[in-house]
Amino acid sequence: MSEVQSSPRKPDTGNTYTPRHDFRLDGKRALVTGAGRGIGLAIAQAYAVAGADVYFCARTGSEVEAAAEELRAQGGKAQALILDVTDISAVERAVETLPGLDVFVNNAGTNHPKPLADATEDDYHVIMDLNVKAAIFCARAVADRMAREGTAGSIINMSSQMGHVGAKNRTLYCASKWAIEGFTKALAIELGGSGIRVNTICPTFIETPLTKPFFENTEFREEVLSKIKLGRLGQVEDVSGAAVFLASDASALMTGSALMLDGGWTAG
Repeated sequence: MSEVQSSPRKPDTGNTYTPRHDFRLDGKRALVTGAGRGIGLAIAQAYAVAGADVYFCARTGSEVEAAAEELRAQGGKAQALILDVTDISAVERAVETLPGLDVFVNNAGTNHPKPLADATEDDYHVIMDLNVKAAIFCARAVADRMAREGTAGSIINMSSQMGHVGAKNRTLYCASKWAIEGFTKALAIELGGSGIRVNTICPTFIETPLTKPFFENTEFREEVLSKIKLGRLGQVEDVSGAAVFLASDASALMTGSALMLDGGWTAG
């Protein structure tokens, strides 16, 4: 009776699966605006931990200098950049002075929550000048340099869930973030041929030192939580993780997209 021959076993080469991309940022240079506190600070810190050389950018020098110094003491690569991003000429000069950038996070922003009936022209100008005008021209300055130098970089515009829905007392803010969503999609189309990716991050309400006092109002807190399907406020770490993803090669095929971090708010 003949024996059944088994297929010869392939030799063990010791090879293991190696992902094509990872979330490390070693060798990349990143600029984060509004990096003195809150979300911007958390993103800049996360980038440094992931191996990037990070420029902490804000108007308040003491904040970004302290943050950069702390990261350097921990072995990270961090530098402070004191800059008012609403000064377009200053932004353009700064971008040309810095070493070439691989990642840019357009994070600086503001809000004056109130009904439209109570909004003033000053409210409009403060919100639109920072959230829209500064964001657009900062992105242009970085994108122009990336394109000239052939850098397949990542531009990340900080948007909001309010760039996808409406909300009372946030008429001007919603207008600014809807504008950023449209700008991001158009810029992604313009820059796709250069290999430059442009995306937005869209958080729900994030608990920071700046927003924490608002949540001491029980009625407001309960209203917010009733719309967040996961039943909790966002934390800065929720946003910084997404920012690392969009900066890394793990998101290499992602552009013109909005990364929703809303706990299900916009799901319905």
